[in-house]
Amino acid sequence: MSIRLSVDIGGTFTDVVLDVHGELTTTKTLTTYDDPAKGVLIGAHQVMSAAGVVPEQIELVLHGTTLATNALIERNGARTGLLTTAGHRDVLEMAWENRFEQYDVNIVRPQPLVERALRLGVAERIASNGDVLLALDESEAIAAIDTLLDADVGAIAVGFLHSYVNARHEQRIAELIQQRCQARAQSVAVSLSSAVCPEIREYERLSTTVANAYVQPLMDQYLASLAQRLAEAGVGAQILLMTSGGGLTTLQTARRYPIRLVESGPAGGAMLASATAQALQLDHVVSFDMGGTTAKICLIDQGQPNHSRAFEVDRSYRFKKGSGLPVRIPVVEMVEIGAGGGSIASVDRLRRVQVGPESASSEPGPACYGQGGRKPTVTDADVVLGKLVPEFFAGGSMELDVAAASHALEEGFATLALEAEAAARAVCEIVDENMASASRAHAAEWGSALAGRCMLAFGGAAPLHAISLAQKLKIRRVLIPHGAGVGSAIGFLLAPVRFEVVRSVVTPLSTLQPENVQALLGQMRAEAAAVLDASQQAGARIEQVYAYMRYVGQGYEIAVPVAELSAQPEAARLQLRQAFDAAYTRLYSRTIPDMEVEILSWTLALATQTTAPAEVTLERDVSETVPIGEQVWTLDGQAQRAALYQRDGLLVGSAFAGPALLVEAQTTTVIPAGWHAQVVPGGHVLLECSDEP
Repeated sequence: MSIRLSVDIGGTFTDVVLDVHGELTTTKTLTTYDDPAKGVLIGAHQVMSAAGVVPEQIELVLHGTTLATNALIERNGARTGLLTTAGHRDVLEMAWENRFEQYDVNIVRPQPLVERALRLGVAERIASNGDVLLALDESEAIAAIDTLLDADVGAIAVGFLHSYVNARHEQRIAELIQQRCQARAQSVAVSLSSAVCPEIREYERLSTTVANAYVQPLMDQYLASLAQRLAEAGVGAQILLMTSGGGLTTLQTARRYPIRLVESGPAGGAMLASATAQALQLDHVVSFDMGGTTAKICLIDQGQPNHSRAFEVDRSYRFKKGSGLPVRIPVVEMVEIGAGGGSIASVDRLRRVQVGPESASSEPGPACYGQGGRKPTVTDADVVLGKLVPEFFAGGSMELDVAAASHALEEGFATLALEAEAAARAVCEIVDENMASASRAHAAEWGSALAGRCMLAFGGAAPLHAISLAQKLKIRRVLIPHGAGVGSAIGFLLAPVRFEVVRSVVTPLSTLQPENVQALLGQMRAEAAAVLDASQQAGARIEQVYAYMRYVGQGYEIAVPVAELSAQPEAARLQLRQAFDAAYTRLYSRTIPDMEVEILSWTLALATQTTAPAEVTLERDVSETVPIGEQVWTLDGQAQRAALYQRDGLLVGSAFAGPALLVEAQTTTVIPAGWHAQVVPGGHVLLECSDEP
């Protein structure tokens, strides 16, 4: 498409990018919580006016949002009911029955999204092979449905035992819900586990289905409103939504499966980092995306981020696995913590400095925004330390109140008797250390090292903290990509249309029949193709198939890539066994000889083929650049004079050394002494540590 509009709604800012034949026009507007579409339209009008484009010229709208994530974290979704197999209403409460922190007697588990009174059992039972052991008791089902409708629920999740094998009972329940709603002149959103998450493991399947139901009314209303508001403004183009798996999907699919929009904004950032890494031939990268509310860390190797089907929303216990709300969706693997520019700083009862996860968001925002915010935030600390230049902030469209930021810090840290500058240093040190701890934990989970990687930093706040974080992680190269302040929205422009389908069919490898696998994959391929067809995006398609396999008796499986499967049973089994052994060895450096292997699930993803980024080299002739002024900042407790450079005026080859500030409309890059900056092809800025390691 030659003219595309890309929008990313964050917790503090809404980022808007207009792509006109490859030329990007960008802006940031404060997120409007009472009506998120309002902020989208404000930003859209700004970029269209700047680019000289009228609404009717826009050919495609790409959109990502944190609304689904925020609804789950803040627990402001729909009042939701659950219908499940009789005797299993407490599965959501029991979860895995383990302790994510074995020796802490005070751990608090995430509360279920559905209160116990709204979790109802219905008599029915399907066996693990799909046989009906007990027929659905329709009279009992109708009574349960009426109970939920009497409770004025806005959504109903349906999750029966083994419905991933046989969905007959769930489909019948959906019909009964529709009939009762019509009879009572009521309306509810319905999510079936056999449609939302048709795979083995009861708790994760129920948790995902309930989460989908919980956010569906909110997201359905918002997406319908957005489409209508854009159309009324003259933008009649098709809307594609960014998903957590790093691909785009249709508006209709997003309204049906809004849970797949969780982490859609961060996934866009990962797509930007992936494309940039490929173009600059960077094999080992860690992306650092810090916005107004959260910070996201993602590992990218050989130009590709890690993918997973397991994700936890709102890990609340030191980034510990198991302390969040689990959902089974295709997701770009990353860690996200409450550390953004708007994260609120405070002093706890033990006189320790705490930063986040609570955020000032856009309403009222940091104290320096002058909109009524009184609590000190990371942005306030950056302003007091001189890292932000008021006249250049947000392209000059917002006026920063330095005095208000200082007052908020002094008030917030009165119990420690700290002056504003000392408090600001404490806030920046704590938030940087929090992000470093999260980065180390994420890398350890994937058995990877951070030292020696190149960091790609983007988002409105990331360039301000990138080098400080890099130093803590022993990283000596940092890349600030072109358009870093609106990085996720740019990432949407680089993402393919993609849809992934999953099916659980437990099969011992020794009994696998290739014709059964091909029939199953054919059904999955048709489902994925229908979504891509609806997107109306032309071009070649790429198919990826994974078998989720394990040794018999193991508790968890691993993803094994599957190429063209042989039609001969023995050859197909050998092919899969060799692929499993190779994948298992990469993860654990060994295999278990003579141990039976089984397949639990299959996934098939179809994606449109995107244009590979042109490879360039980072080696360039450099020319020294003249600063446009200077700024006094406080670094390491010392007042220093930093040279001031404006990014728009730099050409490829421009170079300068720190201490310096590189300002642009949507962000500012902090470059301390001992670091050297260079503009490389693509307009990216490469920062390298010039000190000896």
